[in-house]
Amino acid sequence: MAITTRQLIQWKQKGRPIVALTAYDYTIAQIVDNAGVDLILVGDSLGMVTLGYETTLPVTLEEMIHHAKAVRRGVKQALIVVDLPFLTYQESPQQAIHSAGRILKETGAQAVKLEGGNEAIAKTVDKLTSVGIPVMGHIGLTPQSVHQFGGYRRQGKTPDASARILAEAVALEQAGAFAIILEHIGVDLAKEITEKVSIPTIGIGAGVYCDGQVLVINDVLGISDRQPPFAKSYANLRENITQAVKEYSLEVKERKFPQPPSL
Repeated sequence: MAITTRQLIQWKQKGRPIVALTAYDYTIAQIVDNAGVDLILVGDSLGMVTLGYETTLPVTLEEMIHHAKAVRRGVKQALIVVDLPFLTYQESPQQAIHSAGRILKETGAQAVKLEGGNEAIAKTVDKLTSVGIPVMGHIGLTPQSVHQFGGYRRQGKTPDASARILAEAVALEQAGAFAIILEHIGVDLAKEITEKVSIPTIGIGAGVYCDGQVLVINDVLGISDRQPPFAKSYANLRENITQAVKEYSLEVKERKFPQPPSL
């Protein structure tokens, strides 16, 4: 039976950690789902790890829908959440409803994710949830604001910054978000937020006290050419793929592949 947003909240109440990973195509989504991951995020990180952009900012709604459709076709159990890309929800709640509605309607995903937790974003989340669109929040390091932050720096370092992030988490919960991603913030702040809100917190570079964890699949598999310091590789597929391609190339050049027909 497919996992629901309600189940994630129940798991927080029971203390059962939530496992999340990104996926951007059919094959990886199928593998991740079969491996038992609870939540698959079709993140706008695809702009950097799949499309080769320098940041997530150039990613379009059409690109998100295209990749989310592929992921949806490979998934039977996991909850699928799709990022709303930059400038597809910030202009107005109406714009956000249109963008999020297209994602749910055209991809079959169950929820969307958006970044930030200020008053305007909280109002947008409230509007989305009021029309039946499940929303996951994302606070701390929000990659769509990379230029404002001056890079991918840890957030919440000062008391004022920590208080602001905590207030954003509370505002997102009150607006109806079913979960919140906490990215690249201090362990103590993540723990405080996790204890303060009744909805699950999913950490990425936010320490062990979150209700779940998420990583970019390319980092987990060791495919990335560079990865953040808080990520962990569980394989080295970049090296394995390189070696396989080299062996294939050599066999073709030496006419060892394909093998000649037997006489």
